[in-house]
Amino acid sequence: KIFQAVVSWIGGDGTIYIIPKSFEIALRELMNEIQSTFKGLGLLIPYCWKKGEPCVVRGSDTMWYRGKVVEVNGSTLRVKYIDRGYTESIPQCHMYPTTFYTGIPPFCIPCQLYKTSPVGNFWQQDAVDCLQELLTNEEVEIHVEELPDNPWGKLSISLYFGGMSLSSFMAQQKYCIAEDCQDTQKLGLFAGDIPVLPSYLLPALPVPGDTFPVRVTHLVSPKEVYICFDASENLTKQSATEGGASSDAESLDEALKWCNKIVKSFPLLTSFEKELPCLAEYLDGLWYRAKLLSVTQFVPVHILVQFVDYGTYLVAPINRLRHIPYCLLKYPVQAVRVLLAGFKPSSDDKNTKRIPYCPEWSLQALWVMEDCVEGKCLSASMLTLSPEVTVVLYGDDQNLIHLKLIEMGLAELDE
Repeated sequence: KIFQAVVSWIGGDGTIYIIPKSFEIALRELMNEIQSTFKGLGLLIPYCWKKGEPCVVRGSDTMWYRGKVVEVNGSTLRVKYIDRGYTESIPQCHMYPTTFYTGIPPFCIPCQLYKTSPVGNFWQQDAVDCLQELLTNEEVEIHVEELPDNPWGKLSISLYFGGMSLSSFMAQQKYCIAEDCQDTQKLGLFAGDIPVLPSYLLPALPVPGDTFPVRVTHLVSPKEVYICFDASENLTKQSATEGGASSDAESLDEALKWCNKIVKSFPLLTSFEKELPCLAEYLDGLWYRAKLLSVTQFVPVHILVQFVDYGTYLVAPINRLRHIPYCLLKYPVQAVRVLLAGFKPSSDDKNTKRIPYCPEWSLQALWVMEDCVEGKCLSASMLTLSPEVTVVLYGDDQNLIHLKLIEMGLAELDE
């Protein structure tokens, strides 16, 4: 069985406590009922607590939770939050004995990683800290591998975050040994580790004649831009993508969020083949999918990279380039290079400041085009797929995007 779950806690022994997403509504209803039943302080009169006794506990957030006494030590008790998995030392004044709700099974499930042995046969503290920082309160994908021998035992699972295997990641960090080599090969490799030069998948494009919503993510010139299909809209039925662009973008965003949490554990690039996929750090401090284009400086080494989901370029030192997890290659690139039809550079444009790499266009034309497309909800009509992807671009007012350039004398109609 495969399902989504939220990790509620990581035990000191490495036990992973999860709450299936399908339990969330029932757990929320139970919590609301507990809050309405128990108000104010806990039990203030003397009471002889016993190990294993059910209770409700007032947490640090002032909410009441179901608990079970696991250790009695004077006025302070060790209590396990049975719907969360963690254990705390609690003063008696924050507890209340009750037999209410004892017929409802715990909502969290204790789990262990399938065929994964921690180094030294128990999870070291730094490994537990890593698991807690990585997983607590995060949504993950659970694959049930083996049921426990008894109902209160640990479920043996494979856990995936952002498409990556937790067992493979922890093994790569030298915290454990993943006995299931097939699993390690499937999701633990970095792209640079495979013998054949990897590459990104290209997106399926709408067929000629289709009109579809887009965003412009980068301008090379007024005529050459990078577009992303607008994830808030489905492409028309005739589109070859069959409505998959939105889910791909959402899944990629989730995978990149996870990668940014653990990116410092990814090895730095040591080979620099052209077109090699990698992760690159942008100016905002976040890491994105990129590919290598060329070496621009040898001492110290600087590499020109392109961010494949936006089309933008950056010259980066090698300490801002890391191996990309192989699982990130399954998502098609989000930005598509297109040529805009219907206009060409004006022969009467007297502006002397030209685009250095595209001198037929003035910088003024580029700035005007940027104002026309930046942050706008645009639509595009597909004209051709080869030899170049060519579209006609419309503004949010449904007028041709290049009309303003023509009105200002920066471009002219191209039949």
